[in-house]
Amino acid sequence: MYVAVKGGERAIGNAHEWLAEERRGDTTVAELTVPQIREQLKLAVNRVMAEGSLYDPDLAALAIKQARGDLIEAIFLIRAYRTTLPRFGASLPVETADMAVDRRVSATFKDLPGGQILGPTFDYTHRLIDFKLAAEGDVDPAPQAPAEGGPVPHVTGFLGRDGLIQDEPRSDATPPDLTREPLELPASRPLRLQAITRGDEGFILSLAYSTQRGYGRTHAFVGELRIGTVAVEMDIPELGFAIEIGEIELTECETVNQFTGSRTEPPQFTRGYGLVFGQSERKSIAMSLVDRALRWEELGEDYVGAPAQDQEFVLSHCDNIQATGFLEHIKLPHYVDFQAELELVRRLRAEAEAARNATADREAAE
Repeated sequence: MYVAVKGGERAIGNAHEWLAEERRGDTTVAELTVPQIREQLKLAVNRVMAEGSLYDPDLAALAIKQARGDLIEAIFLIRAYRTTLPRFGASLPVETADMAVDRRVSATFKDLPGGQILGPTFDYTHRLIDFKLAAEGDVDPAPQAPAEGGPVPHVTGFLGRDGLIQDEPRSDATPPDLTREPLELPASRPLRLQAITRGDEGFILSLAYSTQRGYGRTHAFVGELRIGTVAVEMDIPELGFAIEIGEIELTECETVNQFTGSRTEPPQFTRGYGLVFGQSERKSIAMSLVDRALRWEELGEDYVGAPAQDQEFVLSHCDNIQATGFLEHIKLPHYVDFQAELELVRRLRAEAEAARNATADREAAE
């Protein structure tokens, strides 16, 4: 047994060396640098930060390089590193109304205060391969719109002034922290939102798509989608007031959904909400749709059995690190388990063969 262990260790070491060689690739090609990944693969970096629950573009870029572009593996690396970091305190809630907006669009109001800001988006591009990118030439700088100071109010605030959308009062209660305490069901909305924003983008996207196809009856409009930077502030006990400790880029989406009303609430609109690190429009929109689908019970709606309405199904399966670990563990040695299964199958086959022979002998005797 000891020899087998030593042999396994040697094989694992060789696999690590081969992996490093494969990661580097053809040495005649210039090595990809972390700044290149951070600046030119920004959407991949944003996804790793969002699902890894750690806002650090350089570290996310390094994880992508180490993982050879496997984003789930990079997310795993980021989460593992995150557990080693000390926690000094909690920041104050960010004020997205004060966001320095790069992109802001609404599908519900054409002329909204502050205007529609298209920003950097694939929405209006032709889905054709641009072979000019292979030439690796410089890109002309884009014209910069003049910056406008002051807060940018949320579109849903206009509906709220007329009582047309459900009021959601702000709570001063400290929400549970999914990164420090295990998920418990049923989960409150703050906990659900944490799980969804960390959840796998593809899984959340599929659930959101299912709600649009009728599995959950949550036809939604994008009230507002905005991308930009916000200040992060933290209370310093020694100073007695909050100070700004940095800025982060966020994508925020609020969807507007119909609501027929209940015994206590008049017909009005309700909200779905999504907030994600970096520029991640698809994830934030999908998140807001799934958030709204999970609110069926608190809004007094009927449960129609849709997957996106089942919080146990959604929250227990949306995490790609848990899913990857459970899925990939089956490729590891299961020799003892399989031998037990093999012996069971052989015994069952022998018993079945004996029963068939006994039946045949009885029929022959008759």
